Amino acid sequence: MKPFIRDLKALCPNHYEAQLRRYRTAEIGFAEHFGTLHEHRFFSAPGCTEICGSQTDHNNGKVFAASVDADTIAVAQLSDDGIIRIKPDDAPEFSANINELDISDDEKGTPTAFLKGLIKSFKKNCFEVGGFCAFTSSAVSDKAELSRRASFEVLIGAVICHLFNGGQIPQMKIAQLAHNADKNYYKGDQHITKQAACAAGGFTMIDYRDTDTPIIEGIHCNFADYSHALCIVDAKDRTADFSEERLTIEREMKAVAGFFDCDTLRSIALPDIMLNINDLRRTFGDRAVLRAVHFFYENERVERMIHALKNENFDDFLHAVKESGDSSFKYLQNVCPASDVSKQSLSIALNVAESTLHRKGACRIHSDGFSGTIQAFVPFEDLQQFKMNLEKVFGAGSCHVLTVRSVGATEVTLDN
Repeated sequence: MKPFIRDLKALCPNHYEAQLRRYRTAEIGFAEHFGTLHEHRFFSAPGCTEICGSQTDHNNGKVFAASVDADTIAVAQLSDDGIIRIKPDDAPEFSANINELDISDDEKGTPTAFLKGLIKSFKKNCFEVGGFCAFTSSAVSDKAELSRRASFEVLIGAVICHLFNGGQIPQMKIAQLAHNADKNYYKGDQHITKQAACAAGGFTMIDYRDTDTPIIEGIHCNFADYSHALCIVDAKDRTADFSEERLTIEREMKAVAGFFDCDTLRSIALPDIMLNINDLRRTFGDRAVLRAVHFFYENERVERMIHALKNENFDDFLHAVKESGDSSFKYLQNVCPASDVSKQSLSIALNVAESTLHRKGACRIHSDGFSGTIQAFVPFEDLQQFKMNLEKVFGAGSCHVLTVRSVGATEVTLDN
């Protein structure tokens, strides 16, 4: 197995100069913070986006995701004191001694707890860990819901992999170690989707039938061949909190599964729903039944998307994207919050996007929905107009223009 290393020009052929400036700025930040800069190395981990599988993971479903060209980068340098020190450019430094990994009450749920948990995970799996200093900088937008935290977590895992293990740890193993540290010591993320997509690069399918050992498959597809940009539009109402609406989706789906004495919908089939639909409607209400129906349709759509991309049928892929968006509206109902029907920013965003696209490309609800973001695949010739129309409604910078990045977490070499 060869270490996963990429030349910056090959990694970012269309944005090389801008990316090079980011790395040089990070070098300056490293030197100013740590007071030294010699024999340092560079690393990158992309952000990611969900393509299909909306609200299916918590019921042991399938998710289709992709890494994007917005990334988190690091400048890292070995140290001989057994301490890992990490300084994000927008947050305070945090650190951990690799031999002192007890987590205090004050550290629980903090980046320090994550770092200690990550070290524990590497050691438990018999990998080497040593001291180093790292300065990080992220271009992964929180507003666009591109998994900024997972990108950072996988990045630190990649640094440890390359500095102390010769780059010989498989990327999915790095994702697993980062996810375990997050789940057990940091934010409690229950599913590996985000870490897997950030680590692997390109398109990734995750099947959660067995949540302890999910099936993860990389899908080869040169997205650049299809002359479409990937856009994420931030349509959030920042005065509202719809977290309870999101949690209700999982509760209702699992309640329907419980009717059949099952923990999740993955243990039953769509005909089970249809044969018992009247009893289910009376017991749980129509919305819960519709959300269960969405689960089965969305799982099947993941498979159709994969088949379309493997067979280079981009039109079928776009059709499935549109279907996913329609299902979110009609069945999943994660577009308009029931708690405040006046807040329908995602419906407005979809309307403006569909009107601009004129039946070309595709758009859908992105991530958890409600007052959040939409995702669109936009033909290059329509991109300028699309961005202008959406930002006219949601403000400058609300439309994030991206592409699918084929390379996951990696060490990076710079041209001198």
